[in-house]
Amino acid sequence: MSTTTVTVLRDVRPWGGERSDLHIADGLITAVVPHAPVPSTAEAREGATAGVLDGGGLLALPGLVNAHAHVDKPWWGKPWVSYGGEGGVQGRIAHERAHRDELGIPGTDVTLAVLRESVRTGTTAVRTHVDVDLGVGLRGIEVVREAVSELGGAITAQIVAFPQDGVLRRPGVLQLLDDAAAAGAEHVGGLDPASIDRDPVGQLDGLFAIAERRGVGIDVHLHDGGELGAFQIELMIDRTVRAGLQGKVNVAHGFAVGQLPATRQAELVAAMGEAGITMTTVAPIGAAPLPLRALRDAGIAVGLGTDGIRDLWSPYGTGDLLTLTTQLARLSGFRYDEDLVAAARIASVDAGRFVGRATHDLVAGAPADVVLVDAENVPDAVVRAPRRALVVAGGRVVARDGEVLV
Repeated sequence: MSTTTVTVLRDVRPWGGERSDLHIADGLITAVVPHAPVPSTAEAREGATAGVLDGGGLLALPGLVNAHAHVDKPWWGKPWVSYGGEGGVQGRIAHERAHRDELGIPGTDVTLAVLRESVRTGTTAVRTHVDVDLGVGLRGIEVVREAVSELGGAITAQIVAFPQDGVLRRPGVLQLLDDAAAAGAEHVGGLDPASIDRDPVGQLDGLFAIAERRGVGIDVHLHDGGELGAFQIELMIDRTVRAGLQGKVNVAHGFAVGQLPATRQAELVAAMGEAGITMTTVAPIGAAPLPLRALRDAGIAVGLGTDGIRDLWSPYGTGDLLTLTTQLARLSGFRYDEDLVAAARIASVDAGRFVGRATHDLVAGAPADVVLVDAENVPDAVVRAPRRALVVAGGRVVARDGEVLV
């Protein structure tokens, strides 16, 4: 289907504020001005051919940013797959390794399907972990890049080369991670250095060596809780400072941070903030919530992500990041308006840095990624997650009224 290139998005309420007109050129917002009730003569004459769209006074948010996804391995769009794995990280890894080939994972078709669903619900950028192991090599990265390319700019992606089956315990994986970084992956990933590889020093030293050599970031899945998890974060803090990688190291999940006693938590959070370490969460039900206010006060950027979406790890997930924002707010006990707005920022503005964007907001100079919803204000949008009326990515309309146009 053809899409409309937008030059002016009229009559929208950025962040629930005053009615405004967004002027767009070359995929960027060039100006945000008070709404002119009567279109200019040129706008009236050119109409849709010039890409002048009427937002009807709807609430405008920046495009949503999925800061932690696994778009290389869903079975979205395929017949239902009954879950048959054992519990725990190790059991899920084994189950996935045993059955991914029969489902054609990784495959461009499933990745494209889940990315289209993400676009439909307002996600315009994603940081995705892509499995790199001895079975698939770097093929998953190629698949994801091909799927993103097919969408023609409707969604942008940064890739984390991810060692889902461990790093050191699988000889050759560390080299694959280095190869992925050399080939353009923006980040290298890690996984529970203590409980998976049983060598936290060795795994982290290997990852940091690649990051320093290739100039890439580091994004480590850390499920280990309590003091074991805190110890590994401290190892990451030390290496980040010594390597000068402030702002380029992320702790994904980081359950330990939410589990520590208050004094110990405050000390660790302060040290993370000083080292410029970031965090991403998937708002998991049942886990101790991250101390989002304390993280914000320490200057620690936090991003929200879907994790896996309907894959061999779990049948759950839809790719709808605004609905997940509702879950994040509820799990965090948010009720005040300012906290609900902060949750929306975590899913959009604050997450821009996780996809390499210095600015990701409804301001001049930012990418023209806009989501319109029928909501009274931002808190209303967060608690209801209403249907996305319009999704604009890079200045093009890519979804309207729940229908993907790419």
